Amino acid sequence: MEQLDIALAVVGGLVLVVGLLSRPLDRSWLSAPLFAFLLGVALGPHGLNVLDPMAWGDGKRMLEETARLTLGISLMGIALRLPPSYPFVHWRSLLVLLGIAMPAMFLISSLLTHWVMGLPLLMTLLVGGTICATDPVVASAIVTGGVAKENLPDGYRHLLSSESGANDGLAYPLVLLPILLLSLPAGDAWLDWFGKVWLWEVGGAVLIGIALGWATGRALQWSEARGFLDQPSFLSITLALTVLVLGLGELLGTNSILGVFAAGLAFDQEVGGQERSEEDNVQEAVNILLTMPVFILFGLIAPWSEWRALGLEGLLLAVLVLLLRRLPVILLLRPWLPALRDWPITLVMGWFGPIGVSALYYATLVSSRTGYDLAWTAGTLIVVASMIAHGITAAPFAYRYGRWQRRHREGAGRE
Repeated sequence: MEQLDIALAVVGGLVLVVGLLSRPLDRSWLSAPLFAFLLGVALGPHGLNVLDPMAWGDGKRMLEETARLTLGISLMGIALRLPPSYPFVHWRSLLVLLGIAMPAMFLISSLLTHWVMGLPLLMTLLVGGTICATDPVVASAIVTGGVAKENLPDGYRHLLSSESGANDGLAYPLVLLPILLLSLPAGDAWLDWFGKVWLWEVGGAVLIGIALGWATGRALQWSEARGFLDQPSFLSITLALTVLVLGLGELLGTNSILGVFAAGLAFDQEVGGQERSEEDNVQEAVNILLTMPVFILFGLIAPWSEWRALGLEGLLLAVLVLLLRRLPVILLLRPWLPALRDWPITLVMGWFGPIGVSALYYATLVSSRTGYDLAWTAGTLIVVASMIAHGITAAPFAYRYGRWQRRHREGAGRE
């Protein structure tokens, strides 16, 4: 129980500090996820050895479930934060990002891993699938803070939020493809991938999420109309819906993460989640509360010896992935993305494709299903590199773009 009490005190104290210092943290290079990770490292076996996650059980399994819950809460928040009908109005841009950009990032990351490490392509596809999604948890810090709202256009922030919300679940088939090809005969693997993964685990998750989100929205309206809510709490309803979809989706063998995002969108269409802005700050507080534990746990079980074994190849891979995984793809697809109307915001969009909690989730999933630790070792190293690189550049890039936009407007006004 002592370990549990220490963990509770650490998480509570960290959330308190982040809450009290949210404004300076938002404007500094030290992002909240990186702060939590460093604290986990300091308190873990490689630091002061105050907390020993190995004594709690399977550290990777705990991280997988913690990451799944964190992703679910974050995706529900994104779905409710988007303007009404945004994914339906801007479906062409999302189709380009999800149907072209994400598979391209999957292949680029896989080929970079193959080139740097010299491993078979099928093995490196495990790494590509793990890190191809844009993380919604870390991205939320980029698009929701005061700096972002003051300096970055709404169209960019909504597009990045929508992409990060949808591609976490849609990355699942890309993660499963190499797993199936490594564990089954090729014919059976492709049949399983199309028939089970796409039709049921993805398609079923969307249908179940939509049904539960719509039903919950109608039930909330029905209850409010009859005065059955003694102390209405929009937050409690959305949290309950998130947990319901995560649990039921997993029991039915579907991709529960994608199901949560679908449920959030369907629920939002019924009740106007964005309009209930009085709960927004509370929703963000819950996101912070659930974001901190996953990064602290990651810091506690970080595979330092495996990272050292990768040597310079690991560092080279991390740098190449950050530079080449996303930016060239977004630059090429810019003509089909109306929100990226000028080159500076295109560069911002191309750079800020953070790799975080979703990569941790898929890295542990790959490790548990295959027994191979390549995705865990390389993927987590890239997560740390992303936290550092994107954390350091988020505020400066946003400020720079804001100044450019204001000068551009002033110049246009004088003309």
